[in-house]
Formats: sequence, structure tokens, C-alpha cells
Amino acid sequence: MGTVLDSHFLALTAIVTVGYQLLFFIVTALLRFDKVTDFAGSTNFIIIAILTLALKGAWHFRQIVLTVLVVIWGLRLGLFLLMRILQWGEDRRFDKMRDNLGKLAVFWIFQAVWVWSVSLPVTVVNASDRNLSIEARDIIGWIMWLVGICIEATADQQKLAFKNSASNRGKWCDVGVWKYSRHPNYFGELFLWWGVFVASTPVLSGAEWLVILGPIFLTLLLLFVSGIPLLESSADKRYGQLEEYRVYKSTTSPLIPLPPAVYGALPAWFKLAFLLELPLYNPGPGGDPIS
Repeated sequence: MGTVLDSHFLALTAIVTVGYQLLFFIVTALLRFDKVTDFAGSTNFIIIAILTLALKGAWHFRQIVLTVLVVIWGLRLGLFLLMRILQWGEDRRFDKMRDNLGKLAVFWIFQAVWVWSVSLPVTVVNASDRNLSIEARDIIGWIMWLVGICIEATADQQKLAFKNSASNRGKWCDVGVWKYSRHPNYFGELFLWWGVFVASTPVLSGAEWLVILGPIFLTLLLLFVSGIPLLESSADKRYGQLEEYRVYKSTTSPLIPLPPAVYGALPAWFKLAFLLELPLYNPGPGGDPIS
């Protein structure tokens, strides 16, 4: 079917994303109902992937594979987050936003930018006329996606089971993959989306390489804005005075999974330079967590 608004579907996907997120923002603002927030974000990815694939109508194997990967990720994450929030009853992230329309709007704007930018590699691949043979970069990207989604899904299920156990009330999750990373779900998400980018590179040309801004934006968002910093701050406030927690934090990688014995023995400069143990995550004196 070819071009719609522009040859790479960038304007179209932006309009669809803004419209879709605006609809859910209105529902949230008017009804004070925030249980569908994460579902709106995840399903938006699915809409963009399927829409661009269908509109282009080329049905190249690479396009189909990347679209299917995005759909699987979106369905898995969207349904998981929806079921979790329905079980828990409310999303505490919105406690300070429900009565502040401005803050609520900023959140939804960020969500729209997140969806559109992170979808860029799939959008551009689905808009491409190039049908090159499958190569090593495709396989590497698909493997990265598989590893990433397995880690993310495992981390989500393990933490949910941990939180649902009455014996774990008031404790932080340090079981399963959470023994090796303080945020293994974020590591999985970053790894899979960088995998999608790698798998998109065989057909990229010229300015199309700017789609790398998608995974870069996601990385910066999780490392510095709404992901790890917020959760680290929350955990420090709840558990920062507990010696067991301080030991866990000092021996557990913030993102990249590593055995605690290995991570705990590494020098602080190495952790900062190569393993993302940023001062932002340890705001207390000497880099220790504060309560």
C-alpha cells in the first residue's frame, strides 16, 4: 500500500500514538481510573507494529519477525501489568498525580514519546522496500530479544510471587534473578529492545540510523528518570536502615546480572564505570543508601 503521510510512517505513527494515549489520558483524568495506564502503553506498541506492517503490505520475512516479536512482548507485558494492578487495586505512582492534571499530563506525554521513539526501529523496518537476505545481525538481534524477554518475564513472575506471599511482607525481593540484579526486569527490557535495533540494522541506510535514538531514549529513561532512580529511592526509604538490605545493595549489581560474590568484590570505580552503579542510586554519605 506504500506511503501514508510520509514514506517511513513517522508522522502516521506519531498521530496514532498521540491519539491513543490522549484517549486513555481523558479516561484517567475524568474517571480517576489509572488501572489501564501500563496496558495503554504496551498495546500502543502492538498497534504501531501491526499497522505499519499492514499498511506497507510488503510482508518481508524480517518485517514479519520483528512485528511478531513486538506483539509478543506487548501482549505479555500488557496483560501481566493489567492483571497485577487489578490484583493490587491501585497504582501508587499516581498518588500525587490524581489531583494534579498538569503532572498527570506530563506522565502521559512521556508515555507517548516512549512508545513512538522506542518503536522507531520496527516502524522504519516495516516501511522499508529493502528485502535483503537474513544475516548474522538479524540472528544476533533475535537472540538478544529472546534472552531479554525471558529475563524480564522471569523477573516479573518471581517478584509477583514474592510480593503475594504473606511471609514476605515488608521485605525486598532477593530471590531468583533478583539475587543477581536489583532490577533484572529492566535489564531484560533494555536487552530485548537493543536486540530489536540490532535486528533492524541490515536494512538501515543514511538518516534511518537515527532509529538508534529509540533504545537510547529507553536506556536514559530507565537509568536516569522514571525507572531505577525512583525504585532505588523508594527502597532506600523503606529498608535503608536495615543492615541486611545494605549488604544486599552493596553486593548486588544495579542492572547487569552478576553473582553477588563477584560484584561485591569489585572496586567502586569499576562498578561506576562499567556496571552503572551511579551516585544517583546511592545518595547517602560515602555512597551508602539513605532511609
